Amino acid sequence: MSKIRWGLLSTANINRRLIPVIRESARGELVAMASRSQEAAQAYADKWDIPQAFGSYEAMLASDAIDAVYIGLPNHLHAEWSIKAMRQGKHVMCEKPFALTLAEVDEMTAVSQQTGCYLAEAFMYRHHPQTKIVGELVQNGRLGRVTLVRGIFNFAFNNRENIRLQPELGGGCLWDVGVYPLSLAQYIFGGPPQQAAGHQWVGESRVDELFSGQMQYANGGVAQISSSFCTPWYTYAEILGTEGRLTLNRPFVALNDGQRKLMFYPKEGEPEEIAVPEKELYLGEVEDLHAAVLDGRSPYLTFAETRNHIKTVLALYKSAQTGQVISL
Repeated sequence: MSKIRWGLLSTANINRRLIPVIRESARGELVAMASRSQEAAQAYADKWDIPQAFGSYEAMLASDAIDAVYIGLPNHLHAEWSIKAMRQGKHVMCEKPFALTLAEVDEMTAVSQQTGCYLAEAFMYRHHPQTKIVGELVQNGRLGRVTLVRGIFNFAFNNRENIRLQPELGGGCLWDVGVYPLSLAQYIFGGPPQQAAGHQWVGESRVDELFSGQMQYANGGVAQISSSFCTPWYTYAEILGTEGRLTLNRPFVALNDGQRKLMFYPKEGEPEEIAVPEKELYLGEVEDLHAAVLDGRSPYLTFAETRNHIKTVLALYKSAQTGQVISL
């Protein structure tokens, strides 16, 4: 096998970000997509020039036409269809959040190990050069001891019928965008927190439309995160250490408009803008799965990291619902 043949499971809007990068990648090709009816599948395939259209998810997974599948379904379906895909021998890239319970995470992990199929959580920003540069600066001591990570990701809905506002589908701003600053904190501090405290505002939608959280880590470090479905689009991250700080004005998105800045402010001396190579935001996660399948490399995000993402989200929700600080 020299190329991975991809199939898209559903017509989710996020597909529009994956379609061009699969085609751009050196070792991937987009060959199929599936919807819940043949008519819808064919219309989508015609629109995006995809060779094969399947009228059910099961039919595509049972086909020999694909090697890997991208799952961009609503959150509550991630575990179910990742497991079904792997049991049909397909490698899986599953959109974040990976799952909604730790039991689902553990079952998905077990099926991956049983079948030998690679399974990766699609946290696209983690694969971008900017995030890896930040990790290297932290690890080589440029910031000294990291004391605080702050991150925010907000946007407002125009369409109140969006599935991310439906509690039965795993909706809520923490699951949707709050997981980005949460995962950045886990990456910087090297694991989950010891304690988590969360606060939420639940709107008429019955999901959290505002969420803020604070997490305490083993080395004394603190992370503060915020997410919202109620305020205009805004994202930002800051990492403070004893020897300096980093600021990221586009930590989780990489719009190639020349506005992204990664800045380092040393304890002494002048601020420095750190150059970041341009790379399509979603390309890294696709290339990572190719390397796993074709080269035998382990996926960049480990199952332990993914499990800790879900574990921390659940602790924050429990704290917000009970008013208590939760120990992990």
